[in-house]
Amino acid sequence: MDSTVVADSAPLPSYTLRQPRLPRWAPAALAAAAVAVGVGTGLGAGLGSRIQWGLIAAVVFVAGMFVLAARVEGLRQAKDRLATSMVWVCFLLAVVPLVSLMWETVSRGAKVLDGNFLSHSMAGVLTIQPGGGVYHAIIGTLEQVGIATAIAAPIGLLTAIYLVEYGRGRLAKAVTFFVDVMTGIPSIVAGLFVLSFWILMMDNGYSGFAGSMALAILMMPVVVRSTEEMLKLVPNELREASYALGVPKWRTILKVVLPTAIGGIATGVMLAVARIAGESAPIVLLVFGSQVINNNPFEGAQSSLPYYIYEQWAAGNEASYDRAWAAALVLIAFVMILNLVARGIARWKAPKAGR
Repeated sequence: MDSTVVADSAPLPSYTLRQPRLPRWAPAALAAAAVAVGVGTGLGAGLGSRIQWGLIAAVVFVAGMFVLAARVEGLRQAKDRLATSMVWVCFLLAVVPLVSLMWETVSRGAKVLDGNFLSHSMAGVLTIQPGGGVYHAIIGTLEQVGIATAIAAPIGLLTAIYLVEYGRGRLAKAVTFFVDVMTGIPSIVAGLFVLSFWILMMDNGYSGFAGSMALAILMMPVVVRSTEEMLKLVPNELREASYALGVPKWRTILKVVLPTAIGGIATGVMLAVARIAGESAPIVLLVFGSQVINNNPFEGAQSSLPYYIYEQWAAGNEASYDRAWAAALVLIAFVMILNLVARGIARWKAPKAGR
């Protein structure tokens, strides 16, 4: 009787379902230690490149996190930590060049970027002397990109509507094939095509419109692909409900499908515009460059921001280098504004989440 009581009253072993975990500060501490090891190894081995230091630190961090997690949390959790560490390392490898590029552009371009630079052209200014501006190149870029968008956006939109709503059979497959081919066309090839057809065969002169046609060729497949994907995301139930009310197909597309996908379509068009804004090869072939302001894109040579950067850098002196960096900063700001506008349109037109 007493032995039974003693056995029943003995404390039971405690079990827990919580697995040992590394403290939250462990990844940050290990990253700091990996950086110290990378710098120390680089200095000790005489490695002068900071990129090599960073690669050593990344290897030490990934390996150290895996070993530490395997000893504390187990092999299964260590594999998860390994994948997470690899993702962070790849993210940093992608961000570092971007941050370095932005820092270099801002630090060098800010030397001459002011109101005078944005409001004057290079008329009467020698490339070896300071001064001058980028106003004529901004005008050329806005006109050329605007005309290219006016050409490519409607054609790309209508092509995507045909492929999604009407396309069946061989014609749709052929259109899809050529759109895929056009997506991979180098920009110089588009410029050579317009040069041979519009300028040499049709005997037209160099102009901003010629450059716009080449940019439209590059922009069109991007608009088609982005619009096609957005139209495919529209639920078929919306189309069927419209058909059930007796609404014809063309009106269903116009009043139901397009308004539902307009946010994604506008975002795709803006991203396509940002893509062609920095193209330089077709502009060099077709627009030919100009030092003065030319507000007429259909007659005479024009300049543009990519051509201006190429032209100033080719001059090969300190003043032209400063102007090239400042123009590059203006071009980056232009593309950034377009991306912000695209994000704003996408958020504005996004479906409102219900409560």
